[in-house]
Amino acid sequence: MLVLRGVSRMRGEGAGLLALTRDTGMSKPTVHRILAALTAEGMVEQDPVTRRYFLGPECHVLGNIASERFGINRLAAPVVARLAHECGDSAFFSLRRDVFAVCVLREDGDYPLKTHVLLPGDRHPLGIGAGSLAILAALPDDDVEACLQGNAALIARRYPHYTVPLIRTLVEEAREQGYAVNRGLVVPGSWGIGMPLRDEQGHVLGALSIAAVESRMDEERQFQLAKLLSREAKRLLAQANPGGREARVRPPVPKPKP
Repeated sequence: MLVLRGVSRMRGEGAGLLALTRDTGMSKPTVHRILAALTAEGMVEQDPVTRRYFLGPECHVLGNIASERFGINRLAAPVVARLAHECGDSAFFSLRRDVFAVCVLREDGDYPLKTHVLLPGDRHPLGIGAGSLAILAALPDDDVEACLQGNAALIARRYPHYTVPLIRTLVEEAREQGYAVNRGLVVPGSWGIGMPLRDEQGHVLGALSIAAVESRMDEERQFQLAKLLSREAKRLLAQANPGGREARVRPPVPKPKP
């Protein structure tokens, strides 16, 4: 799965053997053997010219089958595209997977300066990044602590601008505001804002988020983007649950001016 996810992260440009070896932490012969097995099953394809690896047709087949169960993924695609079009920046849809958040969709707006901090297939511990933080903040306190303790070693090793106490503080801030903000803690200069998605039972499904360069993320625009995310989150949840109760999305609360 580490190898397969590594291939998926490279998307259009393909993944090289050396990069996969580095990213997975496994030996070159091991990665090569796994790639050969995945290729034999149609999960991965190798370009005969560049020798780079891409997701294969069997992944497409399995993804289509899985989408019948996870219908919100399909419904989220036009929502994310609309967010990107309206704000001009990059918009995302992420799902919770145990103690991680996985980016499922990304769409870029027309603003010329892009942030490439998050790509489809990227997986971060809950609390790392705006959408991931929004998911974590929407969980009960016991679940928040379990996620933080489960990821503590990984956070300390891979995310130098984060600490567990800092994430606890950011969780409280997100709960007060109704939306989460990442102030360039993953990649300096790349800011983000996230809004959680809950089903009608209150279970956290994932998050919508927007990322932009720091100069486009002053507090006033953060609040405007939060209102946009709130609107689209309600629309998405209403589509996912037609005829159900009103979507449970808390409206954003502006910060009091000093």
